[in-house]
Amino acid sequence: MAMNMGGGPQKADINVTPLIDVLLVLLIIFMVITPLTPHGLEALAPQPPKDNTPPPPDQDRTVVIQIDKDKSMRINQESITEAKLGDRLLEIFKTRAERVVFVKGDPNLDFQTVARAIDIAKGAGIDRIGLMTPKIEAGQ
Repeated sequence: MAMNMGGGPQKADINVTPLIDVLLVLLIIFMVITPLTPHGLEALAPQPPKDNTPPPPDQDRTVVIQIDKDKSMRINQESITEAKLGDRLLEIFKTRAERVVFVKGDPNLDFQTVARAIDIAKGAGIDRIGLMTPKIEAGQ
């Protein structure tokens, strides 16, 4: 026989205060961890000029590796083979502080060929490599 000290029926409600405390702690943990998760590779895209400004006289500072659908390569307008690409990039960037290269591949080309050019550029010590797409070239 149980004794009822309150004089009425007992309530069997759950105490939710500790559950809310646990929920708030978990919320704070997830808020702190979320910005630390990696979001992928850093992409670099050339930006179109603003307000139709004329190109600077130092236009040859931009280095673009162009790969045609027959897998022939050019650095800006200079034809080059894949075997000599790394040496030529080392020669170009030996006196430059900023090491930025853009790779432009034909839309019908396998990505493997573009990836090989990126790998050669990374091996030549290029810090940042950007991919040029038709939309970027059109300024969109």
